[in-house]
Amino acid sequence: MIQELFKSFELGKLQLKNRIVMAPMTRSFSPGHVPNQKNIEYYRRRAVNGVGLIITEGTCVGHKAANGYPNVPFFYGEEALAGWQRVVDAVHAEGGKIIPQLWHVGGVRKDCLQPDESVPAYSPSGLLSPNKSNGIAMSQQDIEEVKQAFIEAAINAQKMGFDGIELHGAHGYLLDQFFWEKTNLRDDEYGGGLVSRTNFVVEVIRDIKTETGGDFPLVLRFSQWKLQNYASKLAQTPTELEQFLQPLADAGVDIFHCSTRRFWEPEFEGSDLNLAGWTKKLTGKPTITVGGVGLDGGFVDEEKRGMISHAGVATEQFELIEKALAGSDYDLVAVGRCLLQDPQWVHKLKAEAFSEMQAYTVESLKTLY
Repeated sequence: MIQELFKSFELGKLQLKNRIVMAPMTRSFSPGHVPNQKNIEYYRRRAVNGVGLIITEGTCVGHKAANGYPNVPFFYGEEALAGWQRVVDAVHAEGGKIIPQLWHVGGVRKDCLQPDESVPAYSPSGLLSPNKSNGIAMSQQDIEEVKQAFIEAAINAQKMGFDGIELHGAHGYLLDQFFWEKTNLRDDEYGGGLVSRTNFVVEVIRDIKTETGGDFPLVLRFSQWKLQNYASKLAQTPTELEQFLQPLADAGVDIFHCSTRRFWEPEFEGSDLNLAGWTKKLTGKPTITVGGVGLDGGFVDEEKRGMISHAGVATEQFELIEKALAGSDYDLVAVGRCLLQDPQWVHKLKAEAFSEMQAYTVESLKTLY
C-alpha cells in the first residue's frame, strides 16, 4: 500500500499535502519568453490533480546571457512577471504550491538567441565543456551582475507569492560550471579546490537569504552528471560530497534537489543510499530524489542524452520509494515524464490504479497539456 508518498511535509511556512514534486522540465512553449494562457493551464492542471509541489520549468534570470533556448520563459521584465503572476495565482487557487526554477545557462548559450543576438555566452572560464571554448570568461563585474540578477529574481518571486525558489545548479549550466573543475579554471576566489569552487553559489545563496529572509524556502538543484558527460562526478567519495555540500548548506540551502538519472542506483559503493540519501545524511537538510520515477524502461541510447521513446509504469519502484521515505532516507520525490504525459498521475497513484496510468511517450513533448 502506498502511504508514505501521501503524508504531509512541512518546512517552516512551506506546507505540502504530499511528498510528490513536479520536476522542472524545459518546455519551450512561451513565445516571446512570456508565460501565456497555455502555460497557466499547464501548471493549474497539475495543481488541481494533486501534485504536492510544482517546480516550474527553468526560467531565465535578468542577465543578458542567461537564455540558451528559444521560447523559454523569462523571470524578469514587466510582461513576463505578469504572466508568472497569473500562473502562481492559478496554482494557489487550486490549493497547490509552486516555486520557480531560476536559471542561467552559462557556457551553453549559443549566438543568435534573444534578447540580444549579439551577446555571447558567459561562464567561469569561457568554456562550454572541458577543452571546448564558447563565449567569454566572466569578469568580477560580470559575476556581480549575474549575482544581482538571481537576487532580483528571488525578490520578485517572493513579492509575487511564490512558495519559495529553486536555483538551477545542475547539469552543466552556469552555477554548475563554477562547481566543476573542468569548466572552472579560475585562479581567483571563485576557482581552485572543490570547496573554493562553491564560493560563487554560496554568495548567491547568502545574498538571496539576506534579502528574502530565513523563512522563504530556497531549494538548490545539483547533480554529479553533466549534459556533456553523464559519467562525471563532482565528488568521488562521501567525504568529498560532504566537503562540497557543507558550505552550501551553511549558506542557507533549505532543501537539496539531488538530480540523478536513475533514483534507485546507489551513489557510492558500500551503501544502498542514492545521492539524495547521502546528501541528507551528510547535511541533515531535507532532500528531493529524482530520476526515472515511475518509468519502466531503460535509457536506450546514451548518445541521444538518455531519451526514451516509450516507458510503461514501473510499479515495483514505489516499494523502494515507500521504504526510503519510511526510513527518512530522503523527504520528497520529484516526478517528471510521468506527470508530463498524465496530469492525473498523482490521483491514479493514490488509488493504485496503475492500469489507468498513461505510459510516457515522446509525443507528449510536442504539446503543452
